[in-house]
Amino acid sequence: MVAGTHSGAGKTTVATGLMAALRRRGRNVASAKVGPDFIDPGYHTLATGRPGRNLDVWMSGAAAVAPLAARAGAGADLLVVEGVMGLFDGAADGTPSSTAEVAKLIGAPVVLVVDAASMSQSVAALIHGYRSWDPQLRVAGVILNRVGSDSHEAMLRAALAGPPGGPPVADVLGVLHRDDSLSWRSRHLGLLPIAEDPAGVRGSIDRLAALIDAGCDLEAIEASARSAPTATVGRLPAPAAVGRARIAVASGPAFSFTYLDNVEALEAAGAEVVPFDPCVDAGLPESIQAVVAGGGFPEVFAEALSANRPMLSAIAAHARRGGVTWAECGGLLWLARSLDGWPMAGVVDAAAHMTERRVLGYRSGETTTASPFGRPGIEVRGHEFHYTETDPPGDALRLTGRHGTSLGGFASPRLLASYLHMHLGASPGLAEAFVRAAAAVDPAARGALAVTAPTGVS
Repeated sequence: MVAGTHSGAGKTTVATGLMAALRRRGRNVASAKVGPDFIDPGYHTLATGRPGRNLDVWMSGAAAVAPLAARAGAGADLLVVEGVMGLFDGAADGTPSSTAEVAKLIGAPVVLVVDAASMSQSVAALIHGYRSWDPQLRVAGVILNRVGSDSHEAMLRAALAGPPGGPPVADVLGVLHRDDSLSWRSRHLGLLPIAEDPAGVRGSIDRLAALIDAGCDLEAIEASARSAPTATVGRLPAPAAVGRARIAVASGPAFSFTYLDNVEALEAAGAEVVPFDPCVDAGLPESIQAVVAGGGFPEVFAEALSANRPMLSAIAAHARRGGVTWAECGGLLWLARSLDGWPMAGVVDAAAHMTERRVLGYRSGETTTASPFGRPGIEVRGHEFHYTETDPPGDALRLTGRHGTSLGGFASPRLLASYLHMHLGASPGLAEAFVRAAAAVDPAARGALAVTAPTGVS
């Protein structure tokens, strides 16, 4: 079941509350998020008690979406998939990637979440347009969000009932009245990650679940979900076990942007994954051969990261002695010489700082030099979303997006650090290559390893 919307204002709130409300009724609820988002799946995890996952057509390919959805929903009674942007919005290059495309790929009915705060009869025209735009898409009904009053609700219901004697425009599956207390905190990249306030977010989700339970027809929504056709899908090609490697993965409030599918792909290739928190831990985990530092908000925690000198020394020593490192976006900032003037690890010879310019979009990439993922010329796909930049930008990846082609990132045979977020769910070869590079590192004799670093990498 896909929760779509014509406006993103309350989509995550409603989808998360719906998951939690169904769970309160004893259902084993699984979740997924359309697109590359990291933060929303964290909210889903709290709501369902199961890890949130992503369904991204652009990064993984259309053939991988149904198997990824099957993986997300394995063992669950229901799979609730939150949409991205508007129902038909997708990648700027026209690649099928919208919520509607995902719904069709997995055979899911759509529940539209409509911001009805400033509408009355117009809601009928809006929903009629959504239902008729793509006849192959099944819109099960609507949830009216931010309704102003009982009389406002009556007008909206009358409009969606259609003309006398005619069919309804859409079934109303729920009504949620405007409540400013349900507005969740956000910052420049979206909602605040749950890692920063898990107890507070959990309390908000519990309250929201009660409101969803009272304001929505959960029986009808569940019946709609169960009406989806049954399909048998194949499994994604899994990474082969290529060696044993102990890999430290950054976590904590500053580094919460890591896809579960990436962790599982590394594990399938032979990795033992060990979490660590760069803000508070005094050093890297023992006997590690590689470090993965994904995205997050190091710009928000720059002072704490900079103050943890033992950790910065540890990651610098790890790189200097030949340990393997993969850093994405926030990880790149942590490895830089400085971030907004705060000293960082200095693994990458660049200074990072916040700007007022948002960089957002999908990227196809090609490595220009050797990296832990293999020889030059390795093709990758991913996305960028950041307000920072590095000086210099680096030249390890040739990246192509809707605005053309540019160079960015830093690499050596044992390092790749860039702004690109990659999803390995349908890319077993990348996981195998990284684990193979890590397994070649002897954790007991890293000091004897020689590392040749290209320009821009210390």
